[in-house]
Amino acid sequence: MWIIKNRVIFYVFSAILIISSILSLSIWGLQVGIDFKGGSAIEAVYKDARPEFATVDANISALSQTLNLGTYTLRPVGDKEYSIKTRFLTDTERAQVVGVFSNKGAIKVETNVSSIGPTIGEESARKAYVAIALVILCIVLFITFVFRHVSKPVASWKFGLMAIVALAHDVIIPTGAFAVLGHYLGYEVDTLFVTALLVILGFSIHDTIVVYDRIRENLNISHRDNDKKSFETIVGESVRQTFVRSINTSMSTILALVVLYFLGAEATRHFSLALIIGIAVGTYSSIFIASALLVTIQKWQDKPVVKNK
Repeated sequence: MWIIKNRVIFYVFSAILIISSILSLSIWGLQVGIDFKGGSAIEAVYKDARPEFATVDANISALSQTLNLGTYTLRPVGDKEYSIKTRFLTDTERAQVVGVFSNKGAIKVETNVSSIGPTIGEESARKAYVAIALVILCIVLFITFVFRHVSKPVASWKFGLMAIVALAHDVIIPTGAFAVLGHYLGYEVDTLFVTALLVILGFSIHDTIVVYDRIRENLNISHRDNDKKSFETIVGESVRQTFVRSINTSMSTILALVVLYFLGAEATRHFSLALIIGIAVGTYSSIFIASALLVTIQKWQDKPVVKNK
């Protein structure tokens, strides 16, 4: 298939994106939210039905302009609760925020005010790193086990290794994109962003395994029929057979996320954007990178060794 034959072009394109992302992270870094750097958290529990989210969000947004709250996170919780996280607030500022939830005392509401210290924020960041590392480790072990009967021409553990290279590609690029968005538009990353990365990992590896599984099936058929197809040909056929399915699955998901981004709540907008970028990149890597890398590895290991006389 043309994808496998022109794999170097896609390698170069991915390399440009990855290098750009790493440079963005090195120069600007990520604008971390209060989940990681600390701040104030207020929970408002209503006795009766809670006000509409749009109304509360509009009032908080107006107050934010007055108090200069910066980036805040407002989320509905359950059926009768709202939760907001902001920078550290003074007692006067907290009272004003609570006043928005109670409509200046006109609505019965119980509030719980707490602070998220920098230490808790650092702990959250460490847990996020550990969660991503554990997910990647489990994926490698799973792929190695599932493809344990595949030994020729590429060993099963190399399937897992190439999948991890593709996953690193899928995490680095969205993270770099948020470094750019954070620098120019003030986008912050929080625990929802980490959740988005984990979802991206799951979505991407799902697509990759579908292609890898088809490669395994076609390898078995080729060995059974003794048709002597090259590994590159088999991989190309496998990608072609799964291409439409991967694109259709991803596009249907991305379309739903685009609707959520434009019509959903403000609290989930950055989450939706991270998923849109990550799923698009993950679909690209599953089709154009992960399988092509297997061919590259196979050609490297089969390259004849020239001995110096």
